[in-house]
Amino acid sequence: MDPEPFEVGHVVREAINILSSSRNRVEISEVLGTIKCYLGGTENQAPLKEREEFTRVHFSAFLRGLVSNLSPDWIELLTSDQQKELWDSFFLEGPADQVFLVLLDSIISTGPSFRLMKVISILEQFLQMGGMSALMWEVCHQQAQAGLPTFQETLLNKVVCLPDHLCNKLQGNNLPIFFPQNYFPLLATEIIQVLQRISDSLRGGLDCSISFVSQVLGKVCMHGRQEEILNVLVPRLMDLTKVDCIWQRMCWRLVECVPDRWIEAVICGFIQKAPGADVLSRLLGNLVVKNKKAQFVVTQKLLLLQYSYVTAVLQNLLGYLALDSLRRSLLIKVLKELLETWGSSSAVKHSPVEQQLYVSKAILICLSHLKEPEIESNRQELLTSMMGGMKCHLDSNLPRVRRLGMIVAESISSRITTDGPCLKFQYEDDDETRELKSLQQTARLQLPVTDLPNAGRNDSSSATPKAVSKQSGNPHPAALAVPEEESDLELDSDDDLIPYDMSEDKELKKMKAPVYIRDCIEVLTGSEDMDKWEATMKVLESLIRRNSATTREVSMELAKILLHLEEKTYIEGFMELRKRALVAVTITDPVPVVQYLTAQFYSLNYSLCQRMDILDVLALAAQELSQPQASGKNKPCSTQSPCTLTVPCSDSSQNWRRVVDERIKSKTRRLAKSQSLVEPACGPNKFSSLAGHFFFPLIQNFDRPLVTFDLLGDDHLVLGRLAHTLAILMYFAIHTVAAAAMGKSLLEFVWALRFHTDSYVRQGLLSAVSSILLSIHSEQLLEDMTDEFLETQSWLAVPGT
Repeated sequence: MDPEPFEVGHVVREAINILSSSRNRVEISEVLGTIKCYLGGTENQAPLKEREEFTRVHFSAFLRGLVSNLSPDWIELLTSDQQKELWDSFFLEGPADQVFLVLLDSIISTGPSFRLMKVISILEQFLQMGGMSALMWEVCHQQAQAGLPTFQETLLNKVVCLPDHLCNKLQGNNLPIFFPQNYFPLLATEIIQVLQRISDSLRGGLDCSISFVSQVLGKVCMHGRQEEILNVLVPRLMDLTKVDCIWQRMCWRLVECVPDRWIEAVICGFIQKAPGADVLSRLLGNLVVKNKKAQFVVTQKLLLLQYSYVTAVLQNLLGYLALDSLRRSLLIKVLKELLETWGSSSAVKHSPVEQQLYVSKAILICLSHLKEPEIESNRQELLTSMMGGMKCHLDSNLPRVRRLGMIVAESISSRITTDGPCLKFQYEDDDETRELKSLQQTARLQLPVTDLPNAGRNDSSSATPKAVSKQSGNPHPAALAVPEEESDLELDSDDDLIPYDMSEDKELKKMKAPVYIRDCIEVLTGSEDMDKWEATMKVLESLIRRNSATTREVSMELAKILLHLEEKTYIEGFMELRKRALVAVTITDPVPVVQYLTAQFYSLNYSLCQRMDILDVLALAAQELSQPQASGKNKPCSTQSPCTLTVPCSDSSQNWRRVVDERIKSKTRRLAKSQSLVEPACGPNKFSSLAGHFFFPLIQNFDRPLVTFDLLGDDHLVLGRLAHTLAILMYFAIHTVAAAAMGKSLLEFVWALRFHTDSYVRQGLLSAVSSILLSIHSEQLLEDMTDEFLETQSWLAVPGT
């Protein structure tokens, strides 16, 4: 069966037929030996042209034929040595890219069987014997020779997603080598081996592409596996690039060839794993100058759009920009953008304090890297930014924000002031303050904060925003003769001062609150002034209750505005303010507002939160309407006589009156003491005539689903709130004319939902039954609703209700 020239395809097809039909051990061994001649490495190997044709055209088909014939009976026809030499060798010595794809495709398409376990065993050996490095090396050669992009894209996806495929297929029987925590460090080691081969190839004067390795690195990082792969890759690259310029250029090229859609994940991983800015500069080179996406990530996204990274990452990032003359222009640009954000009153007011701390750290690190010529050329811009930002921070009502402004302003002032006084504030000295001060010295002194001379000598325990001028030069040398003990006494002399009690202080509001209802409506619907909007929300409820006549004229419009109102800026307790104002409108003009709210509860285009707000407002309004208002005659009378309230008395008169009262009290004999009882408030139940308006529109449409609202479907949370609200309305309608009709309807509602699967809904139904029993006389219950209550009793008797 010696192969004839140019008949490789015929030989391969004949071999596949023999392997699938024959059970003769000798014949199978001869066929496998014949085909192995095309792989090379044997004594009687086929000519080069035939080997290339076999590898390029027929190898994958032959491997699939080998896998398809796998069975316990078939493999036992070969001895263990023959299996390793003739069967395993095709997978472990053949072209790695084709072997990998055939093995993985076979695993995905094969069910649990002997064949599956054998293929997994071969794939495990493939990985352990460096198959991934051989695979990437072959693809790098193909790219240098303009290989097929579709094939390389498929291969890339399979390489990166191998743990996912194996985990999905094997479930709990997965092998440790395929676990992500084991596979990706192995892949990193294989990448280093490929880079070593590329380095040797370049030293030999041969061309080689590195882009496939870059794509593997980028896709792995994009899939969230930076930790596993870079923990191995970065230390090795750090050692290899110390003295070898070829390795440095390869490392730069490795990162530059990462596609833009994955570059962010790679850069973030390198910045976090690099032990210092010099190492990061050695690994990334001038990537931010060459790649616009990388520049955006480094100068914008990592500094201004997120704030989750630790201080060491900021030092790496900004130190990287400062270490090369081509990148220093980006450092100055970053500083200006950071100062613009730091000096924005809107950012100071609305950004989290953690983000403001992050920006402040970045500014201090940038300042520490600036050189004197750069400061001189940007002195005026730095001064302007410092003044604007300092004002915004000192205007804040948060002590931590004010302190951040003081520290940054001090740092800027110390850098831009060459002669004369620079800013110095008094603020509390804590760990955060000491860390920020240490960042000012990072690049200039290269000393930790504990090694700085006189560190912490000027710190003060008070955080007052009063600036103190600090002379850089001393025009009076005689002042230096003051003893140190005396100066210490002067510094400590403030310790005995008693601080003012500022616990009851309130923030001064610059904006005057509106005094008319219609002005409030205009502010809520059209004003962009956030201070005026906040002031309006805080006074709206009191204005509604004081101006009932005006409120009734615009009650419907005001109810619509409040129901759809969204929080434009952060206001403490906004939802509560909005709800209380809506309750006040409902109480002031109940019938039209309640009709509107109950109709909107079952309307389209409302969120679940708005529907539950409607239920809360109705319940609170019913509670307030049902409570009697105390009249003036019910108020307890004052124990003091009118003369003691109006006529001022001298100290002597007060003294003799007290003496007389004590004598009378001591000589008076009391047989019993009784508490002075205050007559409880009483009055008509205003809710009695309105109960039907609240109750019946709310209960009548619960079983009609809408496009975006289905109480009997997925919206069971709102259904439970509805049941509780109906129970509340029933309770507040106690002894009213409509109570009987309401109770009967509510029992029908309970009966329809008695077997609901949600426990919160069933709790609401039980609450409704309890409210009926409390609100209606027992005689009326037995007379009008006997059948309904018997059914309810049988339902309640069922265990688990």
